[in-house]
Amino acid sequence: MVIKKAFALHTPRPNQVGVIALYVFCGAIVVRALIYIYLELPSMFRWYAALELAFLLLFILVMVRPHLPRWLLHVIFLVQSVIIVCLIALPPHLDFLTAQFVLLSYQMALFLPGKARWMWCGLFCALILVCLIYWLGWVFGLALSMTPVAGCIIFLAYVIANREEERANEQSGEILKELQGKNAQLQAYSAHAEQIAAIEERNRLARELHDSVSQTIFSIMLNTRTAQILLKRNPDQVRQQLEQLQALSQEALAEMRSLITQLRSEKD
Repeated sequence: MVIKKAFALHTPRPNQVGVIALYVFCGAIVVRALIYIYLELPSMFRWYAALELAFLLLFILVMVRPHLPRWLLHVIFLVQSVIIVCLIALPPHLDFLTAQFVLLSYQMALFLPGKARWMWCGLFCALILVCLIYWLGWVFGLALSMTPVAGCIIFLAYVIANREEERANEQSGEILKELQGKNAQLQAYSAHAEQIAAIEERNRLARELHDSVSQTIFSIMLNTRTAQILLKRNPDQVRQQLEQLQALSQEALAEMRSLITQLRSEKD
């Protein structure tokens, strides 16, 4: 029977390619925003640069220190959300900055468990909708919010599916190890049982050899004693006794050969 084992919650980490892609995506958004502001609205460049720098520092902190206390992660995600809202609130209200919520959704999904992930994802989607509708109007705001909202949900679903796959692989590995251990035990038990059966069979043959040969030798001894008596009293009947002795000797020899052959076959 396979023993079910509970898997402790662990913090998944994206692979090296995923980390590089994540930083490139984040860097591309920041660089695009800063270049646009520098060219179109230089007076706001310092505000944008300061807020983007703060967002990047917090983003990198969570990536390099994933085992931060749970409460601190919530605080960091809240501060990052406020930073993104402030960036969108600054003129000229750049809609593509909502893509940072998508990055935040992926990062949050990596390091938070259970219902907390869906709560944060719902908050990110709500902030995207509210910000774009408030500053860009219902039509444009709602239209432009669909892509980042979908991105938040898709990234969260991807991380959850990836975590479930990892857990399934770990569980399969544990079950495989357990089955291999059980199989090794069964093989050991089988070999031990075969040894016991072989020993029991040899003991049985030894008993048969002892009983049959002992009985035959006892008969030979009786016939020998009878021959000795007849040799003195009636020599004519000695020949018959000698023939019986020869027959008994051949019978004992045949039984010994048969039992020895069986013992050899059991040993092989």
